[in-house]
Amino acid sequence: MPRSPRPAPSWALLLRLLALLRPPGLGEACSCAPAHPQQHVCHSALAIRAKISSEKVVPASADPADPQKMIRYEIKQIKMFKGFEKVNDIQYIYTPFDSSLCGVKLEANSQKQYLLTGQILSDGKVFVHLCNYIEPWENLSFLQRESLNHHYHLNCGCQEFLPKKTKKNGKRKRKEEEEKK
Repeated sequence: MPRSPRPAPSWALLLRLLALLRPPGLGEACSCAPAHPQQHVCHSALAIRAKISSEKVVPASADPADPQKMIRYEIKQIKMFKGFEKVNDIQYIYTPFDSSLCGVKLEANSQKQYLLTGQILSDGKVFVHLCNYIEPWENLSFLQRESLNHHYHLNCGCQEFLPKKTKKNGKRKRKEEEEKK
């Protein structure tokens, strides 16, 4: 009599077993919903262009029993696009030390400039994390750079900024409308 095939183990059961066997600390990660750069600017307390001068690991709080650490980046602020009413000049930004807590790793002591969006904590510290819009300045398009100066913060009621129609697009649309008549 032929043997009946053994049932294949359930993938769900196998994944659960693997999850139980994983070392602590692995598999924890930061995840962020994708968003348009304008949404990042609108939902942030500030948006600046800056260079990172140095970095230092510091305690997250004054409590000596708190094991959490932060990275304090000393910055040279080049331009502020948003946040004038809350802070004048920013010398430091803070981020969690661990990437699993959405900490950001930035290049210090280089010529690289960044667009940084972030929040201002109640103690006045500027806090950034992976879910903020943090982009090397050189990676921004001309339109994004112009929008930071003129459009993003003025149109926060919109879901995203769309460039105005050019004359060419406007003429094409009028021509299409005339052809329909």
